[in-house]
Amino acid sequence: MSSLPLAVRDCSTMLRRNLLHARRYPSLTLNLLLTPVMLLLLFVYIFGDVMSAGMGGGGADRSEYIAYVVPGILLMTIGSTVIGAAVSVATDMSEGIVARFRTMAIHRGSVLIGHVVGSVLQSVASVVLVGAVAVAIGFRSKDATALEWLAAFGLLALFALALTWIAVGMGMASPNAEAASNSAMPLILLPLISSAFTPIAAMPGWFQPIARYQPFTPAIETLRGLLLGTEIGNNGWIAIAWCVGLAVLGYRWSASKFGQDTK
Repeated sequence: MSSLPLAVRDCSTMLRRNLLHARRYPSLTLNLLLTPVMLLLLFVYIFGDVMSAGMGGGGADRSEYIAYVVPGILLMTIGSTVIGAAVSVATDMSEGIVARFRTMAIHRGSVLIGHVVGSVLQSVASVVLVGAVAVAIGFRSKDATALEWLAAFGLLALFALALTWIAVGMGMASPNAEAASNSAMPLILLPLISSAFTPIAAMPGWFQPIARYQPFTPAIETLRGLLLGTEIGNNGWIAIAWCVGLAVLGYRWSASKFGQDTK
């Protein structure tokens, strides 16, 4: 059998292993998923009227704020879910299973690929679930075409892939699962200081560059443009550049750490 079918077989085996772990221990995924769901409900039902009145300069309109906040919540969902990948990788490293995989006749990249693909699939499922909650409480797309929906889904999947590679690198570099969870917390915190909940123009002037020049803001604005018809501008290309850059950085970091022999 040639090397490619063997690599595919090994990657499939590692993917199945990680999905089985996620199914047997769903508490981590559920805990991480609760954060964006609770924030969605909090900002819509507690702050929605006030925030919509402040943004529009007129009367309160909660439905407008639902439309505004959902794209940011969807990307925050990805940031929350991929923390599970960092914890899973760190657990494998600390328990010695990765060292054992290194000695086995398997494709070396299959260990990382199994974690990455499994995490991306979980992220997509989490986004679908949070999106269903958003639709249930009133989110509606404004005349988005099938192509725009497909582009939005592609952006979410690409963003999940990029953040997953970063999370895997964090897991590889962490001494234990607790440290991995803590090091991956910026993936949840960054959306809080982006344009997810309030327009950048409404922020203090000194804070605006922090919100503008980070990966979540251009991705959020692109998603809003695709689903709500707002102006995208250069945000689409910037979001793709962030995704590609983070994916390459995370891949090289993960591969470098995985290639180091344990002492």
